[in-house]
Amino acid sequence: MRKKALSTVMAASMVLGIIGGSGMTVAAEENVTLTVLAGQGTTDAGIEDMIDEALAKKYPNITLEWECVDWGNDFQPKMQQYMQSGLPDIMVGKGQDVKTYGSQGILAPIEEEYLNAGLEASRENVSIDGVCYGLVYNAQYQGVYYNRDMFEENGWEVPNTMDELQAIIDDCKAKGIVPFASHMVDIWSIGNVTMQFMMNDVFNKDPEWGDKFRAGEVSFSEDANAQAAYMNNKLIFDNTFEDTFSKEQTDCDAQMVLGEAAMKVSGSWSIQNFLDIDENFNFGIFPFPNQTGDSKLIFEPNMTFMTSATTEHQDAVNKVLEVLTTDKDLALEIYNYIKTSPMLKDVTPTFPNPSQEDIDKYAAEGRIVDVTLGNNALVWGGFQEENAKDIAAWLQGDTTFEDALAASDARVDASSAG
Repeated sequence: MRKKALSTVMAASMVLGIIGGSGMTVAAEENVTLTVLAGQGTTDAGIEDMIDEALAKKYPNITLEWECVDWGNDFQPKMQQYMQSGLPDIMVGKGQDVKTYGSQGILAPIEEEYLNAGLEASRENVSIDGVCYGLVYNAQYQGVYYNRDMFEENGWEVPNTMDELQAIIDDCKAKGIVPFASHMVDIWSIGNVTMQFMMNDVFNKDPEWGDKFRAGEVSFSEDANAQAAYMNNKLIFDNTFEDTFSKEQTDCDAQMVLGEAAMKVSGSWSIQNFLDIDENFNFGIFPFPNQTGDSKLIFEPNMTFMTSATTEHQDAVNKVLEVLTTDKDLALEIYNYIKTSPMLKDVTPTFPNPSQEDIDKYAAEGRIVDVTLGNNALVWGGFQEENAKDIAAWLQGDTTFEDALAASDARVDASSAG
């Protein structure tokens, strides 16, 4: 966890300007410090400095006091803590967090003038009963990143079925190439790829599966599609680095770029590492195949700004939202830094992204799905994350597959935000 505050540039007694040369002065607005809880992903650390700098230029009387925590491990516990003691003025989470906290009446609606700066898709899954409680700033895509040059050299076509994927795996192993780069030391990564599998084998076929699970109509232990989603982790485990349970993400991504692995099930957060290692790395992305050969690329509304319904500084909060949505130089700086897709209108990142042509292709084919569907049905926190721990234990031989499924069933009460 990191806490930081930008020193206020202007004291309350400073003068803003002189009117018409008459000597009359206009007093500065009162200094305000806003608290911010930022649940950050692996690419996000550092954007708080960019926001501070842009805010100081336009509203030097507003200071942001940041508390930056890891979204996967610490954001939910922090929110629970602050719900007891009083929320920060601003919270930065993911799109799925809006349903979790907005349904409890603790978030303030986002005003239309700020929402209008975003793409229409940015509102879709951060609204409750027609009211939008989150400002979605960027988006990530999830699927299988692949070494485009390696695929071309070996004559591999992008797979649409599990059989086609298995043929690539078999050819990789015959040629001494590791099929998948994976860092299973990160429980969040296991949880993430499992939801990718669940999206394409479960939720794309039955969007109501989560509600049926809580009603006792379906279960992990009895649903073949859910079991297939879990079993895909074993496919990766059997075809990745032997030290996957001790390998860090940066090392894993480096080996992918260096040609030591052909594919990686991941999301846009890997792009930053890819390009830091080799700005000319030629990579693409495709959906992990499902059992029926009709999988979709996964879209995730990512960095989402939420505000407290009880803040005492709503005007200052709105000024922060104004800077975020109108300062296009700031937006471009952030998007180029974190290497993700914009959700603001009229902002086009300039970082190289060879996978964009694949994204455009799947979008044109109607083969993109919003992962918020799955994350709202089965929440992260005490459910997906705990399931991932059981999956890790099963892969390492510490429990059985059946026990891992049964453990997921047993925590059904933790699967919903409601």
